[in-house]
Amino acid sequence: MGYHLVDPDDLDQWDDRPTDVRSLSAAAGYDYHDSKIGLRVYDLAPGEQPGLQAHYHEEQVEVFYVLEGELHVETPEAEYVVEQDQALFVEPGSPQRAFNPE
Repeated sequence: MGYHLVDPDDLDQWDDRPTDVRSLSAAAGYDYHDSKIGLRVYDLAPGEQPGLQAHYHEEQVEVFYVLEGELHVETPEAEYVVEQDQALFVEPGSPQRAFNPE
């Protein structure tokens, strides 16, 4: 069995993206590319993007859970608005681009 208690406030900037991003899954020991879960915390100002263009993951489910404000997620079929305390689950192979509009 394995358990990982991770506090995002204790983590450093995860990569070289221009926005504040911290990887909870990496801190818990999950590999970025081969894990079925990727959990990161972003702090996005209005007009800011998390640093990625439209993309998809081969095997990873991506979940956007909004703590405050709202997040827009653009897909080939629609644009979703994820509001505070809502979650959007994106299945593997499903293209998306998340952003915080101005």
